[in-house]
Amino acid sequence: MNSLFNKTLVLFGLILTISYGSVQAQAVKWDSTYRPANFPKKVAEFKADVKSKSDVVFLGNSITAGTDWAKLLDLPQAKNRGISGDISFGVLERLQDVIDGKPAKIFVLIGINDISRNIPDTVILANYKKIIARIRKGSKKTKIYFNTLLPVNSSFGAFKNHYHKDEHILWLNDEIRKLSAKNVTIIDLYPNFTDNDKHLKAELTKDGLHLIPAGYQVWAEFLKKGGYLN
Repeated sequence: MNSLFNKTLVLFGLILTISYGSVQAQAVKWDSTYRPANFPKKVAEFKADVKSKSDVVFLGNSITAGTDWAKLLDLPQAKNRGISGDISFGVLERLQDVIDGKPAKIFVLIGINDISRNIPDTVILANYKKIIARIRKGSKKTKIYFNTLLPVNSSFGAFKNHYHKDEHILWLNDEIRKLSAKNVTIIDLYPNFTDNDKHLKAELTKDGLHLIPAGYQVWAEFLKKGGYLN
């Protein structure tokens, strides 16, 4: 009988510890102010970079930062605006510099680090909508492309805070797909990277989170075949 009460449940952002009939609520800790150590340096570099209305901006975290988009896509106007470790709040903080450049296109992939830091899914989704609204307001001609989150693969054991949170990835991806109603083009990357167990394909990653060149080639081919770069 006692075993029924020795459980920890996560519900609506609270950890409910139930023990012998008593209920204790403990808030799940998360921090919107976290920024990676190299954040100021990267932001300064981005601000100093020459901007053009023909730019195609790739905005995100280390998964975006991990390749040379101009070379990968044979697209000289492609600009990498990825910062390793960044979260959606960081993207919002540095978004104005991107908007001010009035780029032709912005491709967004952000959220997996938010999940790893226990930022609630609904908060992440609200930030997605803020990103879209701010771009729409500040650069009306810019085309917005939102990527679904990539899966992860826990068999590598390198990023334990990112693993075993598949339900969050799936929920956010479902919500990202609905953003098409906001005149946003959705790029559904997720199915292209999953194995039969719905994990990130081992042959496309070095650590269960980040992509190797073969992974970026899959991404590039999907963008090209889908006509997203035209």
